[in-house]
Amino acid sequence: MKYKYTAKYTQIPSGYMGQIIEWQDVITEGENLSECRLMLEDALKEMILAYQQQGKTIPLTNDVIEILSVEVA
Repeated sequence: MKYKYTAKYTQIPSGYMGQIIEWQDVITEGENLSECRLMLEDALKEMILAYQQQGKTIPLTNDVIEILSVEVA
């Protein structure tokens, strides 16, 4: 089964912190954005497997998330 989630990356002093918006327990850090992205993907896969093994409901969403840009004079 294919799952879709929204990742959020925040620059921190040690590199980047990555978090899944819909599943805030899935969070990790990396020295750069590429490393953080890979680690977040791995953390998400591991969390899904753990939930499946424990018979827990995997958080899903049908939300539409978009970035809005506005210019204010």
